[in-house]
Amino acid sequence: MSDYNFNTLAVHAGAKPDPTTGARTTPIYQTTSFVFDDADHAASLFGLEAFGNIYTRITNPTTAVLEERVAALEGGVAALAVASGHAAQMIAFHTLMSPGDHFVAATQLYGGSITQFSHSFKKFDWHVDWADATDPATIKKAIGPKTKAVFIESMANPSGRVMDIAAIAAIAHEAGVPLIVDNTLASPYLIRPIEHGADIVIHSATKFLGGHGNSMGGVIVDAGKFDWSKGGKFPTLTEPTGSYNGLKIFETFGAISFAIACRVLGLRDLGPAISPFNAFMIITGIETLPLRMQRHCDNALTVATFLKNHPKVSWVSYSGLADDPSHKLQQKYAPKGAGALLTFGVKGGYEAGKKLVNTIELLSHLANLGDTRSLVIHPASTTHRQLTDEQKIAAGAGPDVVRLSIGIEDVADITKALDKALG
Repeated sequence: MSDYNFNTLAVHAGAKPDPTTGARTTPIYQTTSFVFDDADHAASLFGLEAFGNIYTRITNPTTAVLEERVAALEGGVAALAVASGHAAQMIAFHTLMSPGDHFVAATQLYGGSITQFSHSFKKFDWHVDWADATDPATIKKAIGPKTKAVFIESMANPSGRVMDIAAIAAIAHEAGVPLIVDNTLASPYLIRPIEHGADIVIHSATKFLGGHGNSMGGVIVDAGKFDWSKGGKFPTLTEPTGSYNGLKIFETFGAISFAIACRVLGLRDLGPAISPFNAFMIITGIETLPLRMQRHCDNALTVATFLKNHPKVSWVSYSGLADDPSHKLQQKYAPKGAGALLTFGVKGGYEAGKKLVNTIELLSHLANLGDTRSLVIHPASTTHRQLTDEQKIAAGAGPDVVRLSIGIEDVADITKALDKALG
């Protein structure tokens, strides 16, 4: 469906009427396993000689629609859906890394990703160095001989800063490593990182893709452009695979080899599969992604402008504002809007931030974003609590920071609720 425009792809990509019943909506194939045609058919599936369904942990027809749809929206060649955004990161790095390997990550990341990279990945003997993604030169400086990837967010959580994807991609490619971009906050409606040089795109589909705060999921998108054979850095993709009779994945599957390896070596063995029901819910959410994202952006810009002029607010970070440090990058990479997420500093610091989230009406105080409902959180006391004060500030989650995920309600009601809570 590559000839269709974005809004059409959001509704139709990957889906067709059910061949058995004629059902127009993608069915929920709520089954664990699938019947083989015969012994030879089973052997060809298990040997990766044919594509098809064996077991829902690895493939499922409902999940396949989600994968094809997100790949189409991102401009990738293939995708893999998994149980969560964190699972997507784990599977992607599992495919790239060996014990003792290293990657470079932006300091401007979601606090849970910082914790995953800093602590949980150490158990795999994977190591991370941090760099300020607003200064791409720091990324170049951090790359070493064992570096296997560079990881950034297209729009940083919680600051909303837009990153210079093309400049960072050039640095990664000069070093012979892929650029991984978490595109959760922007969604492909606002930014398509592959068009700017990204090799792998990650989503927490729990957020804007699903959009309704009701289903967990993650997606890995393979751009299909990286040459995995150069430099001998990625043996999982280029060396014989013991569990498939010595098959060489990149040699066999070419452009889709990273997505294949993630599925048949990562998801198969580590097991963080998305449920068919959650895949169905996220597919349904994606159908309205363009409509929701534009309303999110329009509302967020109005709220950011309101807060910028409020006497109880010391600063506002939203790249849609003309004087924001990343406004030029927002105009370059996300001209349709700056997203739903914004942060601001409440006068009175840490205690004032806690008081606001404890007293505000309409906006839900919870640890999520990308919902139809407007959400609020004080990152320093919640999502980024586990970080040091220095890490909190570097991540844009200092003591006075309040993060808003602006929903699709009437914007006058959102600003009214904020004004009341700020006093």
